[in-house]
Amino acid sequence: MELSTILQAILLTADQPLSLEQLEQYFLPEEGISRGAIRSALHTLQTASAGQSFELKETASGFRLQTRVEFQPWVQRHHDERPQKYSRAFLETLALIAWRQPITRAEIEEVRGVAVNANVIKTLLERDWVRVIGHKDVPGRPEMLGPPVTFWIISTSNRWMNCRVWRTCKRLTWISYNWSCWDN
Repeated sequence: MELSTILQAILLTADQPLSLEQLEQYFLPEEGISRGAIRSALHTLQTASAGQSFELKETASGFRLQTRVEFQPWVQRHHDERPQKYSRAFLETLALIAWRQPITRAEIEEVRGVAVNANVIKTLLERDWVRVIGHKDVPGRPEMLGPPVTFWIISTSNRWMNCRVWRTCKRLTWISYNWSCWDN
């Protein structure tokens, strides 16, 4: 079988974008498939999908196959799901965690002026929209909440990774956004 066809099958069934390292792990060492061969096969797959309804897209977290934008009206018809509506409390809590990370539940309640429903935090944790970063060194050792690593993957392209600000700040744990790099 051709390597590009195998990669197409892998990417079609993947739940998330796969990096070159992750794709390389699908092959046994005896098969002798190098990272360069995978990159070449991905290029072949991208060329072969030129006239198709799908495209190979490289994101900041890896490669994925996706339906082209021009087919959205038809593809969207078989998704009968109504978009989830989130409460104001839910969105405020999420915004505070993203903005003032790390933050404890008590600090969220202090800023909002009302108690945070336990179900809001539970839902955010279950959906992996926030994570427990650690515990604060105060009596009771409350959980400190922050965004997951995937929160930093902002767009479906790797423009952010190529941004001058990212290259200079990537070793820091706290990155303040400089949106001017989007104007490039």
